[in-house]
Amino acid sequence: MAFTDKVELKDFGKMDEEYQHLLKRVLAIQSDCEIGGPHLYVKDILLNAPTPTEKLIVARTAAEEIDHFRKMAKLAAELGVDVSYVLQWSNQQRYVEAFRGQITTWEDYAIFGFLIDRVGRYQLEEFVGCSYTPLDKALPIILKEEEGHVAHGRDTTAALAQDTEESRKRIQESLNRWYPQALDMFGNSESRRSERFVYWGIKRRTNGQARQDYIAEVNPMIAEMGLEVPDPTTGRHYF
Repeated sequence: MAFTDKVELKDFGKMDEEYQHLLKRVLAIQSDCEIGGPHLYVKDILLNAPTPTEKLIVARTAAEEIDHFRKMAKLAAELGVDVSYVLQWSNQQRYVEAFRGQITTWEDYAIFGFLIDRVGRYQLEEFVGCSYTPLDKALPIILKEEEGHVAHGRDTTAALAQDTEESRKRIQESLNRWYPQALDMFGNSESRRSERFVYWGIKRRTNGQARQDYIAEVNPMIAEMGLEVPDPTTGRHYF
């Protein structure tokens, strides 16, 4: 039977070694993803956003993501895991491939918010009601802010898709690049580790289940914007 108890910090050391390992691992990866976003776009996008209001939104988004890192890093530190090393990592060292490049165009920034931040929301939602109580309690504010990031990405993508023909072409090209990376972020559908996360009550869905839910949500939105849904098998590494 799956694990259904709630675990407080004081009880963590009494837990099965597998539980301890999985929780430490996921907090390290989540910390890296939270700080990875600002490392992708702040350098080239912050001062080059098209309007003063957009510059403010980019700055606020980066600040919120850095605060999300701070909160995840604190949770990890309470378990004896120091994740400060990810602050010094180059983008190419990130745990997740989607964070290993550089965002240099407004179109890529928009799609990143629309697709990649949405995956980030999915990953955080996995922990809602999870067995580790301190993580569950940290989520409401983080998720509310992530919803704002996703909404801005969605709205900006839709506006660019409805602008000029050249604008639509550029946003479609960005969509084609980022879509397979978004699907890959869920990992391997046959991952045994994914099943163990669910068993221990740390996550609610397996990788494959979460990815299918994501596709069902995002594909109709892409079509509604008048954009083409990319081939879900092209450029993929994990299925």
